[in-house]
Amino acid sequence: MNLPHVLDRTVLIRARRRTVFSFFTDSARFASWWGPGSTIDARPGGAVRICYPGSTVASGTVLEIERDARIVFTYGYEGTGQPIAPGTTRVTIALRDDPEGTLVALQHEFADAKVCDHHVQGWRYHLSVFAHVASQQEHEGARGAVDAWFAAWNETDAQQRAALLADCCTDDVTFRDAWSALRGQKELVPHIGGAQQFMPGLRLLQHGALRHCQGTLLADWRMLRGDDVFAAGTNVFELSPAGRIARAVGIAAAPGA
Repeated sequence: MNLPHVLDRTVLIRARRRTVFSFFTDSARFASWWGPGSTIDARPGGAVRICYPGSTVASGTVLEIERDARIVFTYGYEGTGQPIAPGTTRVTIALRDDPEGTLVALQHEFADAKVCDHHVQGWRYHLSVFAHVASQQEHEGARGAVDAWFAAWNETDAQQRAALLADCCTDDVTFRDAWSALRGQKELVPHIGGAQQFMPGLRLLQHGALRHCQGTLLADWRMLRGDDVFAAGTNVFELSPAGRIARAVGIAAAPGA
């Protein structure tokens, strides 16, 4: 195929490379970001089928596949009156590791410049959906990490507190709030102990539903003295590609809010 016009796009997905690649080898995951009925047979010669809203269907054939690294397939639309027919364009998707997750580099090659330009927004949208869906899959255990974080703030035994933080945080986790500017579990463990010393009897509890988007979590909290609310606020958590807390920021609510 003579395909001189190339659409390039790179997106960062907050998930490990093997998780990201699984969305090209498992039809259920493939359909989760393309749409119901979409399928992929992840082997050279295997069929690719993408079902869009409004009954538009794109199809193609897998040309090359390298596990956790690269997939190449043809792409075109079924039916009459479409700008490109099945087999007439080529899509290459390559994955590489990044400290924040996985960089997904897409190339879509076309014979016609106008048709190439027409697909820019479509790929911008679908790769963004992919980034969200893959990170949700990677971080499906985020509730456990958040629970361990709040449990650590209520744990009075330093060794047990360190174990809880080791389970849920990266070694160099950072934490910031109005009274904290810390880096690393080794700083955080005694810092929590100091807070307990100067504010005895207070309990910090996560409150309400977690909100999650692409590796960023919002977790509301309440600080209780007995049964009374002493303070309230929100923590913003940034997760590592493996789902551990890498950064946390605590924001207290305004008095009376």
